[in-house]
Amino acid sequence: MMEEEEIEFVDELEAILHLTPEVQQAIEQVFPSQDPLDRADFNAVEYINTLFPTEHSLANIDDVVNKIRFKIRRLDDNIRTVVRGQTNVGQDGRQALEEAQKAIQQLFGKIKDIKDKAEKSEQMVKEITRDIKQLDHAKRHLTTSITTLNHLHMLAGGVDSLEAMTRRRQYGEVANLLQGVVNVLEHFHKYMGIPQIRQLSERVRAAQTELGQQILADFEEAFPLQGTKRPGGPSNVLRDACLVANVLDPRIKQDIIKKFIRQHLSEYLVLFQENQDVAWLDKIDRRYAWIKRQLVDYEEKYGRMFPGEWCMTERITVEFCHITRIELAKLMRTRAKEIEVKLLLFAIQRTTNFEGLLAKRFSGSTLRDGGGKKPEPPPPSTNPFLEDEAGSDESALERDGDGDLDKPKKPKAPDNPFHGIMSKCFEPHLYVYIESQDRNLGELIDRFVADFRAQGPPKSSTDDAGAVLPSCADLFVYYKKCMVQCSLLSTGEPMIALSTIFQKYLREYAWKILSGNLPKISSSSSGGLTISSLLKEKEGPEAAKFSVDELCLVCSILSTAEYCLATTQQLEEKLKEKVDKILVERINLTGEMDTFSNVISNSIQLIVQDLDAACDPALNAMSKMPWQNVEHVGDQSPYVTSIIMHIKHNVPVIRDNLASTRKYFTQFVIKFANSFIPKFINHLFRCKPISMVGAEQLLLDTHSLKTVLLDLPSIGSQVVRKAPASYTKIVVKGMTRAEMILKVVMAPHEPSVVFVDNYIKLLADGNPETFQKILDMKGLKRSEQSSMLELFRQRLPTPPSGAEGAPCLTYSTPTPEQESSRIRKLEKLIKKRL
Repeated sequence: MMEEEEIEFVDELEAILHLTPEVQQAIEQVFPSQDPLDRADFNAVEYINTLFPTEHSLANIDDVVNKIRFKIRRLDDNIRTVVRGQTNVGQDGRQALEEAQKAIQQLFGKIKDIKDKAEKSEQMVKEITRDIKQLDHAKRHLTTSITTLNHLHMLAGGVDSLEAMTRRRQYGEVANLLQGVVNVLEHFHKYMGIPQIRQLSERVRAAQTELGQQILADFEEAFPLQGTKRPGGPSNVLRDACLVANVLDPRIKQDIIKKFIRQHLSEYLVLFQENQDVAWLDKIDRRYAWIKRQLVDYEEKYGRMFPGEWCMTERITVEFCHITRIELAKLMRTRAKEIEVKLLLFAIQRTTNFEGLLAKRFSGSTLRDGGGKKPEPPPPSTNPFLEDEAGSDESALERDGDGDLDKPKKPKAPDNPFHGIMSKCFEPHLYVYIESQDRNLGELIDRFVADFRAQGPPKSSTDDAGAVLPSCADLFVYYKKCMVQCSLLSTGEPMIALSTIFQKYLREYAWKILSGNLPKISSSSSGGLTISSLLKEKEGPEAAKFSVDELCLVCSILSTAEYCLATTQQLEEKLKEKVDKILVERINLTGEMDTFSNVISNSIQLIVQDLDAACDPALNAMSKMPWQNVEHVGDQSPYVTSIIMHIKHNVPVIRDNLASTRKYFTQFVIKFANSFIPKFINHLFRCKPISMVGAEQLLLDTHSLKTVLLDLPSIGSQVVRKAPASYTKIVVKGMTRAEMILKVVMAPHEPSVVFVDNYIKLLADGNPETFQKILDMKGLKRSEQSSMLELFRQRLPTPPSGAEGAPCLTYSTPTPEQESSRIRKLEKLIKKRL
């Protein structure tokens, strides 16, 4: 029974002493120990086995037991000491808590005493400041009352004085007094509920109304509408009345201004009625001369009567402009059939000149006050088409009108607030100007055609050879003048109509002057060279299709077309700048630019065909020579010399004449290479049969042509330039193929497999027709060719999966190490000849 109780006690003790991992970890951090007895996973059996690993170690059991007992006693002592030390802890804690509570009570008492003293101090301060606040309020109210009484006194006295001065027409005193009365009355807006204040306000309004009517009556008396002027001129009374009008309702001021301006311009309406001779456009200067005199007269007589801020001079001028625009529009509608171009331009020029003078004299403030808005200047243009545009604008109308017309003295239209204030009336009649420009441009094109036929194309001996045709510059100068003129007249539909005319005559210029004068290739000189002449080495430029002058003409037309292309693009941009923004999309000269691009392409193709055709007789002679009878390899063949002579004769002329358009010369040499090299290879295939020595001679000739073609862009030039990479690539690729063809021809056809593999390796051409041509050049019989073709089809590599069409091979060109010794000997021979 005792043993069972001990076991239960041990189990309970273990359950109590079983700590969580977190607590155990915290204990290990606070009391680190290496003793196995302190481990959480202590195992007594393992510990005993560690102490007594063998039977012999049991001899020390007594010592081990004594050590453990000593450790137990020491632990008991430590526990006892700790337990005894905790006996008085609770009593000490209670004592410390009581002392803290007492200290808090004392602190609370002190805080309460301080709060009571602060409340007493605040109450004392309130009692002291209460009287001061009452005095401040009384002072403020007293000051307000005194000020209001003063204002009331001023208002009452001012109203009485205002009424008295109004009856006596003392406008000078009224102007200052009225402004003061109005300002004082503003202080009484919150007192309008008081009857006396409301009565004073009504008296002020009645005085203002009476003043306005009285001033208007004075002005009507001084300036009656019948057109008669006051004999005594302006008076000081009216000048002071204007000062009063500044304080009154703005409508009074506007009525005074309108009536005065209407009276001042009444004479103008009489002098320039529709039935008067001076009213027509040819005497439009008299209108502007009349207003100038009137303005001078106004400044002398009435300049000091109206305040400067009224801008009366500008207002009179603006009203004159409005009346003139209406009257001119009415007059031109009535007499539209009498309007001629020079008369219209004369009137427009004089009108725009006058608008320019107005811009220099006035700021346009009255226009902005009336709702007008000064247009913002456009951003500065970097377009070279209208360089020195300001000078062109000023003289554009003058050049098309009479020679003795004064130059317009006006700034550019976007900076002129008066621009179009009168000249807008001419816009509906600008069709006369547009039709005139249509006729003028037609005559100009006809004159260009006649001059070209009379003078003939530019000669090669002159400095103008290959230059831009002068007529092109004349055309665009005229375009520029027309555009500037029209932009001064209108930026709306007339500009669209003018751009349509520009398009029409740009196309006509391209067709009649450029394309129409390109020389034609004739077939009469196709037999310039024969086999006998080649064998006798009679070479020269006589086989060329075009003469030097004709080549210069083609180059000149090409340069002109390029100039027209670039200038037409600039013209389109400038037209879009000039025209209204809503009409920009209707300006499109793309079709005309395409026309000039076609002229450029046709010109390049023409000189390419000319040089290509000049080489045809030599190539034909090459294909007809008996290459199977050549016994030894000599210098280059006569046909090669002939081709080189043609190239040296034509290319320098073309290059010099296209010096200003280098990119088109590059296009020319590239197109020539793309045309000549395939033609040369086709003529090689016609050379059959060919012996081994004949093939070597052809290879030598091919290398000579390759060298000349690589040097073609700078041939005959003192300045050696590197040929364009694109051109060099074309020449190397094409002529290398020609060399590979000849190398295949030179190779023995036995054994057949080696020959076929060598062909596939060198030419990388899977077309059986090409292989058939190689066999024909070697002179093989049809039976041999059949077996060769069958073997060729068998040896062709299988095309990639999914590939369509005929087999296509691509191989790199063999390196010099892979060439035969015979080819190396030929290269040495070529170097020795050079």
